[in-house]
Amino acid sequence: MHGTGVPLATPFDDSGSVDHDRLRALVDWFEASGVDFLVPCGSSGEAPLLTADERIRVIETVAAATDLPVLAGTGHEGYEPTLETTERAAAAGADAALVVTPSYYGPDGEALADYYRDLADDSPIPIYLYSVPKFTDHALSPRTVASLAGHENIAGIKDSSGSLESLQRLVRLTDDDSFAVLVGSGSVYAAGLATGAEGGVLAMANVVPERASEIDRLHDGGEGDAARARNADLVELNRAVTAEYGVPGIKTALSLRDQPVGLPRRPLRSLDTDSKRDLEATLAAALEATAET
Repeated sequence: MHGTGVPLATPFDDSGSVDHDRLRALVDWFEASGVDFLVPCGSSGEAPLLTADERIRVIETVAAATDLPVLAGTGHEGYEPTLETTERAAAAGADAALVVTPSYYGPDGEALADYYRDLADDSPIPIYLYSVPKFTDHALSPRTVASLAGHENIAGIKDSSGSLESLQRLVRLTDDDSFAVLVGSGSVYAAGLATGAEGGVLAMANVVPERASEIDRLHDGGEGDAARARNADLVELNRAVTAEYGVPGIKTALSLRDQPVGLPRRPLRSLDTDSKRDLEATLAAALEATAET
């Protein structure tokens, strides 16, 4: 996995079931927008609110609809359900598995290292670590990650800490062509690429996939200043669909871009009128600032 990945929003129909037709249309839109790989059943896809069977059907639909690499979210709180979902995801067509850190019982770094090492031993597809302290209240330390980077079936990490220091340490401590550091926060995408990250999995790429992809293309083309400027134009939008409004914000913004994906699942709630108005203005400003592309 390298370049810009999209942690796909999961579309629901009026009855609250997964809308697979809309999911296929969303995949087509992302492909046409120039993204490099797709990430179904991640945080932006409401994975914790999907049943195990729903997750597999989402992964299967995405894998069948695209020629892009598929990095499927398969993490649960326990080892056995995570391994089972990973095996089923592989059978459904996923190329690799993105596994969030278990958090409920607060395992320490050594326990998490053992967990990932054992999972990688048993998994039929490569494992990507997923550190998202906003949701788990635990950040995988760069040294723990470094201890795992040499495993032949651990292919990388998505670091959603938003910390440039963390990204820099991860890149330096896992200096290995077989291990990829992926930026998980859109606000530091260009800066993360400049430190040596291979790409990113960005919530804002749901909403502006063509703009997010351009950041990586500019960086790869040696236009670092332009990449950082483009990223700066999208910082407020990124904040709106992550820290401020989260999944309901992503779904609202997608509808504003003529890509309706239905309502979020309970206990999440749709945005109120004032919030929708604020998000619409933020999106319009971001699109205007990047209109030349």
